[in-house]
Amino acid sequence: MIKNALLLLSFFFLCFNLSAQSILGKWKTIDENTGQAKSIVEIFENDGKIYGKILSVVNPAKQDAKCIDCDGDKKNKPLVGLVFIEDLSKNGDVYEGGTILNPENGKVYRCKLTLNDPDTLQVRGYLAFFYRTQYWKRVK
Repeated sequence: MIKNALLLLSFFFLCFNLSAQSILGKWKTIDENTGQAKSIVEIFENDGKIYGKILSVVNPAKQDAKCIDCDGDKKNKPLVGLVFIEDLSKNGDVYEGGTILNPENGKVYRCKLTLNDPDTLQVRGYLAFFYRTQYWKRVK
């Protein structure tokens, strides 16, 4: 009985601790094909909305790359400094309602961010029923 109570208490503590974690901060994006880091991004809040900006690109050959396939004010802008996640709002434990830009092809998708654990951010871009999911690692 005491063992079950302690187990239940531990579970509630873990759930509370995870929900108190923030997605804000620096994250390492991971290429799902190679498993290698691609960039360091910062998730930040502005006027109650969540945004993401590229801070650095890991591949030295791409440090000066531009978003050549992007539209509008992002066209031909450097990747470093580019705000590529925009206008997400918190809905329970999920951040959604905004967009994510794939700077490699200029396409914009609806976006959903979920903190899987304190150091893993699930990033999902989707169009209708089709989606792609990446898992980013927190930079410490």
